[in-house]
This record gives sequence, C-alpha cells and structure tokens, in this order.
Amino acid sequence: MAEPEVLFEVRGTLGVITLNRPRAVNALTAYMAAGMLETLTAWARDPAVSQVLVRGAGERGLCAGGDIVAIHRDIASGGTQTAGFWATEYRLNSLINAYPKPYIAYMDGLVLGGGVGISAHGSHRLVTTRTRSGMPETTIGFVPDVGGTYLLSRAPGQSGTHAALTGEHLGAAEVLYLGLADNLIDFNRAEELFSALEETPVDDLLPGYILPAPASQLESWRPWLDAAYGHDEVEEIVAALVVLADDGNEEARISVQTLAKKSPTALKLTLASLRRARELATLEEALEQEYRVGLRALESSDFPEGIRAQVIDKDYAPAWNPATLAEVDSELVEASFASLGSRELKLNPRALRDAATTTGGRT
Repeated sequence: MAEPEVLFEVRGTLGVITLNRPRAVNALTAYMAAGMLETLTAWARDPAVSQVLVRGAGERGLCAGGDIVAIHRDIASGGTQTAGFWATEYRLNSLINAYPKPYIAYMDGLVLGGGVGISAHGSHRLVTTRTRSGMPETTIGFVPDVGGTYLLSRAPGQSGTHAALTGEHLGAAEVLYLGLADNLIDFNRAEELFSALEETPVDDLLPGYILPAPASQLESWRPWLDAAYGHDEVEEIVAALVVLADDGNEEARISVQTLAKKSPTALKLTLASLRRARELATLEEALEQEYRVGLRALESSDFPEGIRAQVIDKDYAPAWNPATLAEVDSELVEASFASLGSRELKLNPRALRDAATTTGGRT
C-alpha cells in the first residue's frame, strides 16, 4: 500500500500536517490540497486542537510547489482538473490567512510556488539556514499565484518585483526581508520545538528558539532595485538594468541575463499582476485575479512548453511564443484579467472566520 500523500494527526493539543511526498519534495497535489482544506476546517472548530503545525517529510523541503507534471498532463486533455485544483488550493490559502488559531509553518529547505501558499499566509512562519524559497513561475511560462502577487507587491520597495520577475531562489535573509516569513530558527532544534508545541502555546515557546535575522542583500540593493524596477513596463525595467550593468553593477547584469531566459509573456503578465495586486484590498481579491490569469495561461503555449523544458525533457531550452517582449500583444495581457463570468472564483473569508469558535489567527 502506498503511503498517503499527506498525513494528519493530533499530538496533545497540536494538530500536525505532514506533506508526505519526499521524493517529489512534497509537491502539492489536488488530493493534498483538498485534505488540508477539510482537516483545517474541522480543526478550526475542534476545541481539542489549540494550534497547527505544517511541515514536510524528508530533508529536502516543505514543498517544492504544485505538481506541475500532473498539470502538464492535464493541459494536454483540456486543463479542467487543474482549474478545480487551483480553486481548492486558493480556498486553502484564504483559510490559512484567516485561520483562527496559530498556524505554524516550518519553511525548511525548498519552499517554492504552492509551498509559499501554504506557509507565507500563516501566523507563525519559520525559516532556517537551509531555506530556499521563491516564486519561480516565470521560468515555466506562468505567473506567481497562491497569493504570491499580493505578498510580493507589498514587499519593501521594488524588491518583490525583482523576486517575482527573476524567480530567484532566496535564502532566509531575503525571505524575511520580503515579508514571506517571520523568524529564523535552528533546524537542529526543530524537533525539540515541535515536541514542546504539543502542550505549550507557540508564543510562549518561540522566543527561546529565534535566531538573529541575517543581513539581507535585497535590503542593501534597495536603491538600485527601486530605481530599475519602479517602471511599469518590462522593457523599461530591462533598459534600466542594462544601464546599471554598463556602469559596473554586477547584480544588475545577472538580472538582465536571468530575465532574458524567462517567458516574455509571463514577464509582462507578472508585472501587470503585481501592479494590480498592489491596489487590491484583500488577499482574496488577489487570489481571484490570479485565478483569472491562471486559467488563461492554461490555454497558452508558453505554460506547457515551460514545464516541458524544465521538468519533462529537462533540456532547459523553452521555445517561447512570442520570443521577445516587443512581440507580446498588450491586448492579450489585458484580456487575461477579464472576468471569467460563471467560472469566477468567489472567496468568502468572513464565512471561514465565522465557522471557527476561537480567535488568534493572522488578519
């Protein structure tokens, strides 16, 4: 018998969720998202559960994102299952954000894409020196989702724009600076902390485990990041980075090279998504916007091509269509944000809060 993809147990008064696909770095499936949504809803009402811990099996990470191999297969047959998966996943993200009890996310190792969605919306977000996190969607011809556009559009200055467009994997210092996590802890003491959480509130324990936050490169780069990424057109951002690179800014030069490898359409959609998300009042509005853009991406050629190049054939040579920023149709970008009509994702965080019997979660 194959082991379940996600494990649920109550230890003392601690509800423990363990993503259990270690060979796939716990990549999130529709089954896992549905199980988490159902169990977290039940635990929110259960007085025997006082707080929740989410962790990943194995040593490689919490979650490397959604199962994009399954998405690639589904796109070939119409993409209907992926649309349902995202609807459930985004409801899960909304529930985590509104959760009425402490939600402790152990963000050790890889925490990418969908892994950010099940961690960065929680009330207690813990990284380690092994953390490598980020939203690498432009690499596969997609756009940051699971609330990533909401979070990164609110990062200091234009640091979130840089992170979203380049899709870089970031260490603990950068994750903390971007606002995707709260505290750094020693992974060697994690099991000790988890055992203590079975009987003791996280806020009573955590001060004894927190390490000093390391200095962030993104913070030191803030002046040139703000200057280059403050533009509202990707071409203008690239041009500003080129000028900086010509003046000797090595990091700007690397950024130019990185952006040149990404899907031009995905870059334009990502920047537009971030700018729009910055003006939205709630996470749920951003998730609904991401759902619109995501369903349009299922109909594109770049999304399946990006997955093919990155994880199917692994030739890392996607044939983007169109191949340049100048060729991207601005009307197509605008149309990606249009209403889905009867397919609109409608999230109701108030209903999630009202279903609970205690308070204390993230707002």
